[in-house]
Amino acid sequence: MKNQLLFGFSIITTGVFAQANDRPNVVFVVGDDVGYGDLSCYGAEKIQTPNLDRLASDGCRFTAAHSSAATSTPARYALLTGTYGFRSGMDVLPGDAAISIPEDKMTLPMVFQKAGYETAVVGKWHLGLGRGKIDWNQPISPSPNDVGFDYSFIIPATNDRVPCVYVQNGSVVNADPDDPITVDYKNPILGSEYPDGRRQPETMAEYPSSHGHNMSVINGIGRIGYMKGGKKALWNDETIADTLLGEAVDFIEKHRTEPFFLMFNSNDIHVPRVPHPRFRGVSQHGLRGDAMVQLDWCVGELMKTLDRFGLTENTIFIFTSDNGPVYDDGYRDGSTVHLFSKENDNGHDASGPWFGGKYDMREGGTCVPLIIRWPNRVKPASESDALAAQIDFLATFADWFSVPLSDDEALDSVARFDLFFNNAPAKEPQVLIEESYDRLSLRWGQWKYMEKGKKLFDLNESLEEKKNLRFQNRDEYEFASETLKTLKKIGVREWMKSVETLE
Repeated sequence: MKNQLLFGFSIITTGVFAQANDRPNVVFVVGDDVGYGDLSCYGAEKIQTPNLDRLASDGCRFTAAHSSAATSTPARYALLTGTYGFRSGMDVLPGDAAISIPEDKMTLPMVFQKAGYETAVVGKWHLGLGRGKIDWNQPISPSPNDVGFDYSFIIPATNDRVPCVYVQNGSVVNADPDDPITVDYKNPILGSEYPDGRRQPETMAEYPSSHGHNMSVINGIGRIGYMKGGKKALWNDETIADTLLGEAVDFIEKHRTEPFFLMFNSNDIHVPRVPHPRFRGVSQHGLRGDAMVQLDWCVGELMKTLDRFGLTENTIFIFTSDNGPVYDDGYRDGSTVHLFSKENDNGHDASGPWFGGKYDMREGGTCVPLIIRWPNRVKPASESDALAAQIDFLATFADWFSVPLSDDEALDSVARFDLFFNNAPAKEPQVLIEESYDRLSLRWGQWKYMEKGKKLFDLNESLEEKKNLRFQNRDEYEFASETLKTLKKIGVREWMKSVETLE
């Protein structure tokens, strides 16, 4: 197994991107809970995504790309820091959590800042804000602006969590000092104008919700957590996509004459799904499918904006998702799942060929869509079956711009220019860790090792991940067990250096 991994091993030289003497813009779109099978270019039949299909026809579609975790916060943390979330005990954060990203460590947007780019994040954040208890009525620091983004316009956590407000550069948009915001994730707030869905379920007029998604009822939708005040600052669920898109387009227009990095974190297709009325009923997959069509429309509008300003040829456009799919997830929106079937009531399989989804250690939890378009560099209508990891984008871009990474930064990120942008297999060993809560798995080649339960699966033999081949494949099992132990201790990037010395 070691010989297989070391065959053809070489390290990409620093500065490979810089040799091209260009600084293309980067638009990085991250969908929320979008599964492998939710795009028509990945096989969806009940949902049509013509703009994402066009992106794939113009670029490369990856069929074995992975987020770092089967839940949102750890996956987004890993993408921005190049370090797996389990190292800092990262979990899905409440809406009033302190910021989770260290201010003194390199992040993906910081890499672009050091290369002279303007940077922005628009959309879902869910990585915490401030320190200690947040005062939503005052400027909040630290915020995304303190970890690499020059501009931020965010949903603080998720659209099913309070407070249901936008935060721009650390301040709540449309905050009213005469109607201060109070947030509590444990106890109802006395005198709140927002009904308690547990006591008044009839107020959840949009659709019923359960298991925690029924506390403060805002805009007829139950939310996680309790909120009081801030009525002028509340978002309108039906226009969230329009609002976020408008901010993204404005940023592109403002910085069209200089290199920019835009991270567009859509809230679609996370619950609660309340697509704009113009998208209702356009799919054959209920509100979940309609929300996916809305996300596809946003991608199309971003592409049109680049076309309008003549930026398409010099812009890298990346689309992916934070983790695998989920159906109703606490909101009865018509996307329930049959108990013994991969498909939901609409006949749609959001995980595509994989089994499992969000929260799950099976491949459906982290194997997500990844499309990369870079005109005149990435081959159009191409496909890659390389084992690609989102966590590697940080080191790849840092390598491009010759931005040094210290030993305690981006511990698990490896520069993989050829894999992402040259339609070429990686020249280095490819291993990646998948995470769901306190459970870890290791992927390499056709193999998958689950640490909890000591299980080994051959994904070429079965995608269901049911048959444990630990005893039939001792060499692979021992390699996986020992490698994961080492990776947990020293990180993937350091392990790569140690593997190089064995060549």
